[in-house]
Parts: sequence; structure tokens; C-alpha cells
Amino acid sequence: MRLRKAEFGDLGARAALTIATLTLMMGALAAGSATAQQLPHSLKDALLGRKGPAEARRAAPPPVARYVSETGAFVFDQAAPQPLLKFSNSAEVWVLSPQPASRGDVIYRNDLGEPVLRVTKLGGVILFTDDAPMGAAAAFSGRASSIQPPSVLSIGALFQRLALAADRASRAAQRQIGFFTVQDARPETSVLIADSATVAAEAFERAARRGDRSSLAKIARVLLAEGAKPGAQMKDGSLIITYAPDDGLAGRPSSKRIIKVMNR
Repeated sequence: MRLRKAEFGDLGARAALTIATLTLMMGALAAGSATAQQLPHSLKDALLGRKGPAEARRAAPPPVARYVSETGAFVFDQAAPQPLLKFSNSAEVWVLSPQPASRGDVIYRNDLGEPVLRVTKLGGVILFTDDAPMGAAAAFSGRASSIQPPSVLSIGALFQRLALAADRASRAAQRQIGFFTVQDARPETSVLIADSATVAAEAFERAARRGDRSSLAKIARVLLAEGAKPGAQMKDGSLIITYAPDDGLAGRPSSKRIIKVMNR
């Protein structure tokens, strides 16, 4: 059957219209799919402000990262053998112990068992301090350098650290406080001795900031002694800090643990 020219033209127009319609429908479907992906996973998610699956799979922060909270900035080092934390306004490095918590979270505690950080399953970070005992949200602000100390210190560097700690403690106590090692330092204990002196000086300064002069008045000297377990005690006017080399950086007490002994 032969088609007249006019009929052929009508068929061509109808075909073009059909193709255009299909193109528009496919575009609408694609747009709808993209919009659906941007919508909350459920009405409950929308009301509670929860993130969808795509947002939940965001990149994890680096092992050594800097965070900022309303109580200050800090570095959280998970690349070290033991999780470490250091505040930007302090020389003390806190050694933390991870503990599983509800909802897949992890709580990091200090040597007194107090919570310091809570990291949620989705990567949120909550910081606990004396100023924020109920916790304050901390925001990731970038990569940071490791706060893991060196493996060994020279004798000269060790004596410099001891002299610096003694000076800090003396200024806090407003009188001369000597720092002495009970045993001779060895290469494998040099870092731990220096760090023990640092946290002791930190304890003096924290006590002074709180106006706790009575606890400082009882101390005439600081003795750094090697032992099987880390600890602190008061005896005959001496604050004795015990460090345990086998425990790594955790082999010395924190400043909070030292202050607890000073206040007894």
C-alpha cells in the first residue's frame, strides 16, 4: 500500500511527539529518583534530624586528629599503641582506655575510670571535662601530628625536663620544690621519668589554680621512683610518684590521680 505524502508527514510528526514524550518521562523519573535519594530515610529521621544512609557513610577522621569543643581544642591520637589525648593548653598527655558502650559507642576513660571521650557509632565525639561533666560535642577540625613521645631521651634532655617541672611546681607552690630520681635513669626509663615529672608539675599548677594551698603546703619535694605499678603517695613531706616501665606511657599516674593523693 502506498502512503500519500501528507500521510507520511503525519506519521513522522506523531513519532517525533512520542519520542519527545518518552524523553520527558525518563527525565522526570530520573529527577524523582534523585529527589528521593535526597529525602530523609523516613518521617522519623526527618523529625529527629537523623542522617540518611549516604550521609552516615561519610569518611572517618584520620587516626590522629584535632577537635574543637566549647571547652577547648585537643588532639586525639588513635595511632599510638594506647589511645592518647592532649589539650592544646596543657603539656600533659592523657592515656585512655577504650570501653564498649551502648548503641555501638566507645567510651575512653582515664586512669581513675572517669569518662574523657565518647565516640559514637556514626563518628560523633563527646568530650567530658570538669567544666562540662555532662559532656560537650567536639567537632573535627583537621589532621594533627602524633603526640606519642619519643622512645628515649638523652641525659641532657631528661635533666632539662626535670628542671622545667621543678620550676613549674615551685612557681605554683610559691616556694622551692625539688624533683629527684630515686633510681638512676636508664635509656628505657628516661621518657617515663620525664613524663612523670611533667604530670606532677601539672598537678601542682591545677591545685594552685583551684586555690588549694593547703595540699601544696604539705609537699617539700617530689621523688620519682621505679616500681611494679604506677601510683602516687605522700610520705614525710615527699610526694612520691611511682612509674612502671613495663606499662609504657600508661606506667605513670595522671595529674588527676596525683591531685587526689595530694588532697587526702
